[in-house]
Amino acid sequence: MTITDAVFAGSSTRTSQKPKQKLPEFAFIGRSNVGKSSLINMITGRKKLAMTSATPGKTKVVNHFLINGSWYLVDLPGYGYAKLPQKAREELKAVIRDYIHNSEELMMLFVLVDSRHDIGRIDLDFIAELGENGIPFGIIYTKCDKQGPNVLAAQIARNEDVLLQDWEELPPTFRSSSQTAMGRDEILDYIDNVLANPNN
Repeated sequence: MTITDAVFAGSSTRTSQKPKQKLPEFAFIGRSNVGKSSLINMITGRKKLAMTSATPGKTKVVNHFLINGSWYLVDLPGYGYAKLPQKAREELKAVIRDYIHNSEELMMLFVLVDSRHDIGRIDLDFIAELGENGIPFGIIYTKCDKQGPNVLAAQIARNEDVLLQDWEELPPTFRSSSQTAMGRDEILDYIDNVLANPNN
């Protein structure tokens, strides 16, 4: 897939506020500083489509971006911001849960994990919730350019061993780098395949 057009289509805190035009949605979510906005900008080829920030919890709403006039890339608030006040964390959790449980157009939720670290308990709990509710998801390892190929492979293998303790098979998995564009074609080809075969 080639992205020729990517435009901001609206922000919301509830699914009832989503863009009126109903199209397939592919959403992205991750923990603090996992590189979500940078990844979205890399995938779309737009440097400032999603605003990047070193401040955890910058995204507090669900942002829809219309891609090629035919599907939405959805930027979700992150989870696990320990430095935010409890009330703010609960508000973000409510926004996320309303979207992932109630958006009928959601085709796939990509969970971003920093490739340099062990997958965290908060990630595992979030993924478990997705599985319990039948929400299709994949995992994108970010910042894969930050370490050598052998170290990277070993870290991902450790994470997969942890996942296989709870899952019979691994979800679709991608390796990415916003700096080198690693993974861009693979992620877009996967989205293209889902769009072409929505019932598989």
